[in-house]
Amino acid sequence: MIKDIISFNDFQKVDIRIGTIIEVKDFEKAKIPAYQLRIDFGALGIKGSSAQITSLYSKMQLINKQVIAIINFKPKQIANFMSECLILGIQNEKDVVLLYTQKNANNGTKVS
Repeated sequence: MIKDIISFNDFQKVDIRIGTIIEVKDFEKAKIPAYQLRIDFGALGIKGSSAQITSLYSKMQLINKQVIAIINFKPKQIANFMSECLILGIQNEKDVVLLYTQKNANNGTKVS
């Protein structure tokens, strides 16, 4: 089902950037198994994100992986953790498959 049609101007409001995961911790207080991630967005800084991706990705697989994330959502408190960005992925059954770059790019590079 297609959602509401938006304009190109609406799309331009979404700030989608490339970042590198630099830290992964188990999110013990999460209701659904998740990781707490720290992601380096270059000059835009390091941001935290909670991600329910434990079924497909180990902590070791995630370190230094470049991901695609929305960085201009309002921060969201999840248990004792502040999620500052949303990593993009594809819902595949119960699992989330991350979207990531095919080749390395500079952290903070804007997706267009």
